[in-house]
Amino acid sequence: MTAQRIYDTVADDFARVNDLIIKRLSSDVPLVEKIAQYIIESGGKRLRPLLVLLSSRAAGYHHNDHHKLAAVIEFLHTATLLHDDVVDTSDMRRGRSTANARWGNAPSVLVGDFLYARAFEMMVELRSLPIMEVLSHATAVIAEGEVLQLMNVKNPDVSEEKYMEVIHNKTAMLFEAASHTGALLAGANPEMEQALKDYGKHLGLAFQLVDDALDYTGDAGAMGKNVGDDLAEGKPTLPLIHAMANSSEEQRQQIRNAIRKGGLDDLPRILEIVNDSGALEYTMARAREQATLAKACVKKLPGSAHTTALDLLADLAVERVS
Repeated sequence: MTAQRIYDTVADDFARVNDLIIKRLSSDVPLVEKIAQYIIESGGKRLRPLLVLLSSRAAGYHHNDHHKLAAVIEFLHTATLLHDDVVDTSDMRRGRSTANARWGNAPSVLVGDFLYARAFEMMVELRSLPIMEVLSHATAVIAEGEVLQLMNVKNPDVSEEKYMEVIHNKTAMLFEAASHTGALLAGANPEMEQALKDYGKHLGLAFQLVDDALDYTGDAGAMGKNVGDDLAEGKPTLPLIHAMANSSEEQRQQIRNAIRKGGLDDLPRILEIVNDSGALEYTMARAREQATLAKACVKKLPGSAHTTALDLLADLAVERVS
């Protein structure tokens, strides 16, 4: 299995990262620890810390600070999830109740803040100004992406260009920061650093494009969220943007109205229009373009088991069903 082969490449490193995550979640406030552990342990592929491990090793790193950097990236990611679920009023993630559904919005936001703070504490311990610069910038860009997405909610006039900007900021930025800081930690030369940075960006874009396609094709059991969640929240993602541009005027107005009001009343009809317009095929084609760009970046790296795993990860991004 492709996924298992990728994780096996850094199995020992991955186990040490998991141990470190649990250790650094400790808090004197029981509710902080409980919520943080709940969200961290709720599954997920841990792709971003995996990217740190693979990138640093691919760039020739042989010490142990990549475990701490991987944990930092996971804490930053988890903090954004806690805040996202509050903003989106989500009640399900990865097949489980969200933290805000179980404990309420206020504790979720505050524990998200705790995870950000803990991530920056650990970041300082790495004593690398270039890594701190990349991660502090990425954190700001991700927040901007969230605000941009919020501004686009229930707006049917979002362009494909604006959509790509949102998913770059909101999702791809942390992938990019993970692979870029892995390269920085390893002291990679400028060409290798740029290749790994660009790899993360393209991989992140591919993952988000596939996620947005799966929102109209997947099933709740496999995905851990409800089909049509994006439509319910009034999010104009690429399948809807493309369908509006490639459907009849009547169908276009139906999608526009569905985005404006949110909810799932119109989901069966919207699914039909999206399918008939070729929007899912288009979205997946755009995802494959990004995966191909990611694989081109890998070709610039010296051959190793870790670069092979990065290549396979780009394939996995567009082959998955959840």
